[in-house]
Amino acid sequence: MIYSFPRLASVCRKSVNSNHRNTIIIRKCSSSSDALSGIKVLDLTRILAGPYCTMILGDLGADVLKVERLRVGDDTRSWGPPFVGKLSCYFLCVNRNKKSICVDLKSDQGREIIYDLARTSDVLVENYLPGKMQDYGLAYEDIKKINPKLVYCSITGYGSTGPYSARAGYDVIASSMGGLIHVTGPEDGDPCKTGVAMTDLATGLYAHGAILAALLQREKSGCGQWIRANLLSTQVACLVNLGANYLMAGQEAKRWGTAHESIVPYQAFSTSDGYMTLGGTNDRQFHELCSKINRPTLATDPKFLTNSLRVQHRQELLKEIADVMASKTNSEWNEIFSGSSFSYGPINSLSQVFQDPQVLHNQMIQEVEHPAAGNIKLVGPAVQFSDSGNYVRTPPPELGQHTESVLRDRLGYSRDRLQELRDSGVIN
Repeated sequence: MIYSFPRLASVCRKSVNSNHRNTIIIRKCSSSSDALSGIKVLDLTRILAGPYCTMILGDLGADVLKVERLRVGDDTRSWGPPFVGKLSCYFLCVNRNKKSICVDLKSDQGREIIYDLARTSDVLVENYLPGKMQDYGLAYEDIKKINPKLVYCSITGYGSTGPYSARAGYDVIASSMGGLIHVTGPEDGDPCKTGVAMTDLATGLYAHGAILAALLQREKSGCGQWIRANLLSTQVACLVNLGANYLMAGQEAKRWGTAHESIVPYQAFSTSDGYMTLGGTNDRQFHELCSKINRPTLATDPKFLTNSLRVQHRQELLKEIADVMASKTNSEWNEIFSGSSFSYGPINSLSQVFQDPQVLHNQMIQEVEHPAAGNIKLVGPAVQFSDSGNYVRTPPPELGQHTESVLRDRLGYSRDRLQELRDSGVIN
């Protein structure tokens, strides 16, 4: 078993298909260049937070083995439309760089398979309801006896213990209870959920970082440990300045639409063909903004000389800016604002996002060949490394695609043993 981070070697190799100028197509990547090459991850997660966490580990080169339910698999395999052929786009978006095996965790033989895999793994990630893994004999204390060096990460809705621990955890509920939905939406309107499941995604990011920290700690101690992440705690932690404002100053947060409670101007404005978000976050930037929109007198108006005054006279100032912004298109304002020190940008639709020149330059569209769906486009990893790989290497797996090869090649199961497990309904 590998218990140390492998040395980095050559830079990951890739090639670009000249027929697809706006996308990067992954051809080959040397595993020796990957930061997590040699790290084996046993992935017992489904839906979003857990699979997002393990996908990030896979992007970094970890060998991720996704354990799924017989015949059904991850719930998101059926979450659609849209589908690519018979494959759910939802499942495809967070399960690249993984292998899939199907095992009946409720059976004694299925549990033994997980034990065998845990012996040869570095990380186990699960997001079952608290107590369910104990029922299967797969809780941290069970796995620790088999492999004390394994890093075991549990992702739950509200925590592994406590008054809400038995509740099913979903992003929209955790973001409701954790305050995000309360502060999201129009200033005088109803609370709104975010367009994507940010609490789930943030939990996956927290968990991935914690796993890496635990692997580093293992280098010092020689021991694994149990990591517990949950959606509710993640969301409360992500309140950041709003949480601090309440805890230290007793200030209750409210909805501001796209505006900021402490900075003016810092929000979206209507243009003649869409919306443009502007941020004059200090006096110098505010002066420049006023000049660019041809309203220099706003910068010298006694009511707007400082940010505190601009917050105090928010409505009057915003009306002045809004009237000007509505007179031109997004494209015209982009040209006028080009080179400015203040922040600005259009509110893009997804079609505009994936045509944006900076998005394309950052290689945020990557393609990979799927055995059933053909060539598919995926949103690429957000982080680039100078000397190690962070890429889409393999397509999201078909259900149970690697069951036989993993049990045969990694665990040494014989052909007869595999057939016995199939006949017993333990594997597909």
